[in-house]
Amino acid sequence: MTVAIIVVTAIVVGAVVAVVVASGGRSRRPPDDIASFRRQIDALSPEARRQTSDRMKPSEGSASDDDGADDT
Repeated sequence: MTVAIIVVTAIVVGAVVAVVVASGGRSRRPPDDIASFRRQIDALSPEARRQTSDRMKPSEGSASDDDGADDT
């Protein structure tokens, strides 16, 4: 009788540990979009990185106002 209780307890503890381990991998959030973008840029060659960085920079000739509205 005592051996049966020990075996059942071991099975229950093993099942709980398995569930905790299995659910631990699912709780992670997907990577942040900005962090993902930066990792992709870092993986590019220097020439490709330069082209992509140049496209992401605001143009030099744009107005200093963020909303683009006239100040009249």
